[in-house]
Amino acid sequence: KSFYTTQSTMEERFLALKNRVMAHPRLKKENLNPKAWINSEHVKDFKDFVLQKEPEADRDFDHVEMLLETEKEFMEAAKRNDVETMKLLGRAVNVNAKNVHNRTALHYAVACKQTEAVDHLLRRRAKLDFQDKHGVTAVHLAAWFGSLEILKLLVQGGADQRIENNEGMNMMHCAAVNDHIDIVAYIVDDLQMRELDKEDQHGNRPFAVAAEHGCVRMLQMLMEEPYKMATMEENQKGDTPLHLAAKNGQLGAVQLLLDCFEVRNEVNNAGETPLYLAADGAHEDCVLALLEAGCDPNITTTNKISPLHSVCEKGYMPVVKLLVDHGAQMNIQNQHLQTPYHLAVKNCYTTVIGFLLESGCDTDITNHLGQTALHIAAELAKVEVIEVILKAGVNMEIKDRQGKTALGVAARADAVIIVDMIIKAERYFCWKKVKTNEDLHDEFLLTFKPDHRAETNQVRNMLWNMAYKLLGKNEWKKLAEHWAFTEEQIAAIEEQWTGPNSYQEHGNRMLLIWLHGVLASQQSPAKELYQGVIAIGNIKMAEKLRLEGEDNTKQKCDIS
Repeated sequence: KSFYTTQSTMEERFLALKNRVMAHPRLKKENLNPKAWINSEHVKDFKDFVLQKEPEADRDFDHVEMLLETEKEFMEAAKRNDVETMKLLGRAVNVNAKNVHNRTALHYAVACKQTEAVDHLLRRRAKLDFQDKHGVTAVHLAAWFGSLEILKLLVQGGADQRIENNEGMNMMHCAAVNDHIDIVAYIVDDLQMRELDKEDQHGNRPFAVAAEHGCVRMLQMLMEEPYKMATMEENQKGDTPLHLAAKNGQLGAVQLLLDCFEVRNEVNNAGETPLYLAADGAHEDCVLALLEAGCDPNITTTNKISPLHSVCEKGYMPVVKLLVDHGAQMNIQNQHLQTPYHLAVKNCYTTVIGFLLESGCDTDITNHLGQTALHIAAELAKVEVIEVILKAGVNMEIKDRQGKTALGVAARADAVIIVDMIIKAERYFCWKKVKTNEDLHDEFLLTFKPDHRAETNQVRNMLWNMAYKLLGKNEWKKLAEHWAFTEEQIAAIEEQWTGPNSYQEHGNRMLLIWLHGVLASQQSPAKELYQGVIAIGNIKMAEKLRLEGEDNTKQKCDIS
């Protein structure tokens, strides 16, 4: 009877304990979702540390077969420093139970800096050197998060102080990454373990990783007595600490290294300087610091890519200006003979294109295919890009290796608008060159885009009516020849649109191109058109146009 009474009492206590544990708000189903607990600051940092190569979210509890319910509850209690619940769950729980990522309650207690939970786990003889799937142990985490008290507990408990994770990082690396100077001081002064100042698997010493992450206090400490661990040695990729700091945009570290070491233009295995890496990452402040320190902006990589190539290709306008202002060569060519200007055009960065043109870059340079930047823009058929280039008055006569000008490239690509824009530009600059004494139209209003302005609507409608209803099949060509259109220009217009009535569209396009030039030279469209029709011998059409002109109010148009 006494035995059954005792058993009943034990069952009641167990049920009361279970109910108490399960009633805890943190143990509700929604709170066991990793998306919920992973958002806490410490655990998120932990995830960032150990999952550097895992883009997916940490899904420990999705694999429920890995942990018993009590083990999950125990791990959750450790994370929130709920020692009372950890004790209530009792010795029936395996304190070293691992989840799918090989992490134990100790990993999470240390990552969350829960000293009491860690102390309890140590008393329960938790294994201190368990490595998760990334080789991370409790010692790494204590150093990473700067918990000196916990690190001391682990060391006193017999944790392996030399253990490395899968990246070859020891606890000194982990402390250096996060600027925890007290941890490094403990390692060197108290533990007397200077030998941890060694390379990880990437060839980075603690000084290098501190530079990479912008830990200025750590860098200063490692440069001073009694530590003297500063080094500008290259890692396996040939990167110095200055390379690493510049690549990550760590201005404080970059400035400190420039002030304390004679390093400027060293190149890594890819031929990249610190300046190149800073520019490539769009770190404007670091670029300026490096340039002011005397770094050469014209050193190219093994692929002959300069910093200016990189920033023009990516459209980093502020950095482009910095480099050019500090002597970067605008006409330098990479392995494909492309200049920074080619790359800006290829990627359609109009602001960068305009700046390079204003700064005097050579627009006649051709790449390995014999293409100028204008050829590339014509092939891309980007109106805004073409507009910026044409307004700069570039050479439009250069032929690529296939013997085509930019106009020929646009015609082959059926880029009607681009063809018409190039012909407008060719005729405009030809006229401008001849009429050097003419009162030119305001350059600010110059555009080669299609004209959609209300003030030219009437004359454009008249030209459309003329092309579709009055001009004969070959008359548009006669007019074009009379107005000095070249054979290539006529052929380019004619290459788009085919069929028995295509001459109507060809004629309309030619007339609109002609109108652009007439308005640019501030001539009378009605008068010039009348004289042109007379010149090709169509007196009847000329008289009709004259009568229509007398009926309409004359309008003065600006250049389109």
